Amino acid sequence: MKELIYHRNFMPAMKRFNDAIAVVDGRYTATFREHAQRVFRLAHALQHQLGIGRGDRFAVLALNSHVYLELYHAALLGAGIINPMNLRLSPKELEYIIRDSGAEVVFVDKHFAKALDAALKIGEVTLVRHIVLIGDGEGDETGIHDLVYENLLAAADASIPAEPEEEDPAVLMYTGGTTGLPKGVVLTQRAQMLNLYHTRIHRPIESEGTAILIQAPMFHVASTSTVVSAYVIGARTVLIPAFQPEIVLSEIERNQVTATTMVPTMIGMMLSHPGFSPDRIRSLKYLSYGASPMPMALLEKLDKVAPQLELYQGYGMTECNAVLTLLKPDDHRRGGKYLRSVGQPVPGVELSIRDSEGNELETGEIGEVCARGGNFMSQYWNKPEATKEAFKDGWYHSGDAGYVDKEGYLYLVDRVKDMIISGGENVYSIEVENAISNHPDVSQVAVIGIPDRTWGEAVHAVVVLREGANVTSDAIIAHAREQIAGYKVPKSVEFRRSPLPLSAVMKVLKTELRAPYWKDQEASIA
Repeated sequence: MKELIYHRNFMPAMKRFNDAIAVVDGRYTATFREHAQRVFRLAHALQHQLGIGRGDRFAVLALNSHVYLELYHAALLGAGIINPMNLRLSPKELEYIIRDSGAEVVFVDKHFAKALDAALKIGEVTLVRHIVLIGDGEGDETGIHDLVYENLLAAADASIPAEPEEEDPAVLMYTGGTTGLPKGVVLTQRAQMLNLYHTRIHRPIESEGTAILIQAPMFHVASTSTVVSAYVIGARTVLIPAFQPEIVLSEIERNQVTATTMVPTMIGMMLSHPGFSPDRIRSLKYLSYGASPMPMALLEKLDKVAPQLELYQGYGMTECNAVLTLLKPDDHRRGGKYLRSVGQPVPGVELSIRDSEGNELETGEIGEVCARGGNFMSQYWNKPEATKEAFKDGWYHSGDAGYVDKEGYLYLVDRVKDMIISGGENVYSIEVENAISNHPDVSQVAVIGIPDRTWGEAVHAVVVLREGANVTSDAIIAHAREQIAGYKVPKSVEFRRSPLPLSAVMKVLKTELRAPYWKDQEASIA
């Protein structure tokens, strides 16, 4: 029997919650039935007006909105394969993704029409047949679009797409490409549904009164769990165009938001915002975080200002459709060593720690984190060799270094590529960052390896101090030395006035931090 498709969740939710509010996007609201009707019209328009078949790709280059949610849901119902594009990519990178994916239609909002126009002029991309402007048709100074989204829906019928197969692709999501050209990750109906089931086993959220805020960019896999699940469980989906601390606080207050997902950098920015007060986030019951390490000092601050929160840490990647492990609220309450872990595997996911030769390591030994489960991608788009390499010996190789303890908790020590080898010793940057981040005057820290004639690589810390602080590099080094072994302590500290460079999902871009030091070296900075 076919079960692992979005129809089997979307259709019952529409009938059960029909007149309840499903979507809030600024002044825009829609009930479950109204949202579904717009999705059905979009599905009809994709097929009959835009010529998109079930296996065809359509790209989206836009800020978060209810339209983005409709585009996702149409794809999940089998009306095409959605290709959400990273908003921070250069025109050249966008052109590559459009060409590589074979996207025949691009949906774009007014904010990114210029970027799309520049991308399509590179190499004279002719694959795109239609460009649809999200919104009412105003604001595209380039005039690049030939269709307007609302007009498209108005001319379409509300018809429910035929059910897809479990193995049919629904999402084509490109990785960041920090070590080369971006790779398209193909995520099937089955992968989407299994991720939904895996996470809901550990995160059962009641539907009544639940409002989930999407503030992470919708082109990123961190948002897809909410995109897939909120409608299914009968929750209100509250959307903001992009993360801004004051807007987040205002929307939590206005809509009595009960759950959201943030990366640690976003949490820190929200708590440090001048307009923050604990009362403004009192409605929040559930906070999920992940994508980068959570400094212990920030976790302690969060517990102090919002003790009501049920905290979940998720660890995963685009290739596994988001989640491999979860650190649950009970784990957070236990504290101690558990707060240094990223939790245990979700049901259906198996972990294996392996050495560079592919041998499985014993409990407690550090190696590459490998995993397998039904929620993984089916392939890298048009890259069979890369797919084969990623799933070597039947396991997905994450590129993360870590170990598993006797209770099955996974502890990450670094990205394999971020590990620093100094004098033959492995230094894991996360460990050094944790030692520095709990200094009361440190706002941000990133630790990288830089060239050293004696040691090969030297540990180097890049630090942003809190406003008004005046700390020396010697003080930072001394603070770190109290907590970690001498060979791990930074040999040098660089202070910056401006925030560290961040990716679109608020991860520190260590590639940019390393580049000036390695540009004249033979070593790779990737």
